[in-house]
Amino acid sequence: MPDPSPDTRQKVRNLSIRLILLLGAASLLGSLVSNGARSVTGPYILLLGGSAAVVGLVAGSGEFIGYALRSATGAYVGQSHRYWKVAMTGYGLLAAIPLLAIAVRWETAAVLIIAERIGKAVRTPARDTILAHATTTVGRGWGFGIHKALDQVGAVIGPLVMVAALALTGGYAPGFLLLGIPLAGVAVVLFLAQSEVPTPGRLETDGGTREDMNSLPGIMPYAAFIFLGMAGFVNFPLISFHLKAQSIIPDTAIPLFYALAMAVSVVVALLVGRAFDRIGIHALLTIPILSTVTILLAFSLDPGVAIAGSLAWGAGIGIFETVLRASIAESTAAARRGQVYGAVSAVFGTAWFAGSVVMGVLYEVSIGHIVAYVVVVETAAVAAYIWMYRSRIAVNLQEGIGDLIP
Repeated sequence: MPDPSPDTRQKVRNLSIRLILLLGAASLLGSLVSNGARSVTGPYILLLGGSAAVVGLVAGSGEFIGYALRSATGAYVGQSHRYWKVAMTGYGLLAAIPLLAIAVRWETAAVLIIAERIGKAVRTPARDTILAHATTTVGRGWGFGIHKALDQVGAVIGPLVMVAALALTGGYAPGFLLLGIPLAGVAVVLFLAQSEVPTPGRLETDGGTREDMNSLPGIMPYAAFIFLGMAGFVNFPLISFHLKAQSIIPDTAIPLFYALAMAVSVVVALLVGRAFDRIGIHALLTIPILSTVTILLAFSLDPGVAIAGSLAWGAGIGIFETVLRASIAESTAAARRGQVYGAVSAVFGTAWFAGSVVMGVLYEVSIGHIVAYVVVVETAAVAAYIWMYRSRIAVNLQEGIGDLIP
């Protein structure tokens, strides 16, 4: 296939940027809805009669189901190429969030929270596959970083909506109802994006031929690192439960903590996206460090230290999802990308579920037990990174030798 002309490449680049921005806008609105709700999930479940273990179980189950299902939805997307239909279906399940306003038991809230996570499982492999095509000419890290930053802007605004609702009404229900308004905007933006680029695959002019993670030996070290890194990454519902249960800050300030964490993730996503295009997978090494720092700070009884832990958590969110998605796009052939996104996401979610449940149970014992658990798991994650790095060197060396053999 001949290289496209400079004019053609520029046109493709401009179209790719528009698509990234439109998908970013859809994610901004969708994230406004989902993260607005997630910022108060812990205290809301507590209000409805749940315990710390229940919070960990619900949050972990939601993430596990939401990520585990991506293996199936990713495979479906890879075979059917119905990216837009699947993405729109997934975004539609955000309608579960406004329904939280009428929940009177924690069990009902749990079902709705998990339903929203299922929607994320449906839409994410399709959306990320579209983005992988669009980031070819823009730069993988930078393109995914821009998208993640826009997504996190919504994650900042959503909690602020909940802050305003709690401050003005003293209840959670008005906030959940307000979060239903951006749903119409999500639909409009997605239809615009589809009309702009109905066939995203045509944006990947180089064909997407990298194959580092197309085989089991290639993906295993990467999956091991992702599993261990996420198993030690605390979820915010447990952090927010701690803030309320220990009366560290007022209820109205908890969503503000979450909003500040999301603001940090916006900046970090852009920085790490640019860094990824220069240093590649080395950017992943920041994850075990931030996971450990977060757990050391976030469960303090001092408000200043706790907010520092929340900000570290936000930085981890900005790094994890940006680098994960960019590295898969960079190392996987286009034909198998949806399937790989789904498989790795399943590992991601399984780890978050396991870690959330363990940390929720350990919280009932002591915070010291949580710290010990995270230190051990993240140390193992560093070892898995070394395995992954050496495996990539071996693959590249083998390919280089193969090129020299006539």
